[in-house]
Amino acid sequence: MTTPSADADPTVADGAAIRLELPEAVLPLRVFWPYTIVLVSMHALSLLAFDPRLFSRSGLVAAVLGHFVFGMLGITIGYHRLLTHQGFTCAKWLEHTLAVLGICTLQDSPARWVAIHRVHHKESDCRADPHSPLASLLWGHMGWLFVRSRDHDDLFRFERYVRDLLRDPFYLRLERHSAWLGIYLLHALAFVVLGAAIGWFAGGTRDEAARMAASMLVWGVVVRTVVVFHGTWIVNSLAHTWGYRNYETGDNSRNNWLVALLAHGEGWHNNHHADQRAASHGHRWWELDMSWWVIRGLESVGLVRDVVRPRCFHDRHAPAAIATATSASVDGSGTAAAASRSTPAS
Repeated sequence: MTTPSADADPTVADGAAIRLELPEAVLPLRVFWPYTIVLVSMHALSLLAFDPRLFSRSGLVAAVLGHFVFGMLGITIGYHRLLTHQGFTCAKWLEHTLAVLGICTLQDSPARWVAIHRVHHKESDCRADPHSPLASLLWGHMGWLFVRSRDHDDLFRFERYVRDLLRDPFYLRLERHSAWLGIYLLHALAFVVLGAAIGWFAGGTRDEAARMAASMLVWGVVVRTVVVFHGTWIVNSLAHTWGYRNYETGDNSRNNWLVALLAHGEGWHNNHHADQRAASHGHRWWELDMSWWVIRGLESVGLVRDVVRPRCFHDRHAPAAIATATSASVDGSGTAAAASRSTPAS
């Protein structure tokens, strides 16, 4: 494992990551009840998966496919690489479709998700970072979601980070009266109806239709949502704690194989912090990035364009160090701005 040097990285001292205080915006600590109620409820409902009566192959297939459709297309490709970092462009109908798929993960509206993630890159592993695990691993993983923050608890506080998105009436409408939440509930209802139809045609009874509807709700919606929750959160926690570094980035970001597998390529997090706009997070030939494969496929059929390639490349026969790495950050107006921040790790 390569660790950053104390001179290059303000988050380390004497070769070890320093401990951060909680962000000032969350003090004094107050429970953010909307998130707390929803997150606790979803995790409690996911325990119904242990009821054998609610298991079905259709529900399991829906959960696995949903992890890719909603988790990868919605969050990784839609919310993250497209909306947050502008790693490619596409027609508005496709952009909005990807955003709706992201909404179906129950990870908040596109604008709020993007704003918080842009703040994370701007303040990465500094005290103002919304979810640095250098405060604590549990805080970085999910603890920050249960606490009210003055920086991003309503649209008026975070809109300066997403002015580019909010110029589109589609995203602005989603913020009004939490309209995005209605989309999540409608998608859950669609899974229930689908399950009932499968049960009715397969079993021919109302009892079987009801059982399959419940199975599809538990597995296709609740379990899948919780799995995608943690697949996203481990990028914030484990990928800033354990792994190797290709670049000195001024934060504690790491490349982590496990996170890359569970989060569709997002685990090459040090690479991403070094070159934030790049649509590909794998920089070495063996750093597999499933989301990048999908983006390349969409590009090959003309559905996406202006795909940003990494500026930081590793030759498969070269040592870990490379010549230069240029990162791209997002400023307060939501536009991409290049900033020479990264240097090769040794």
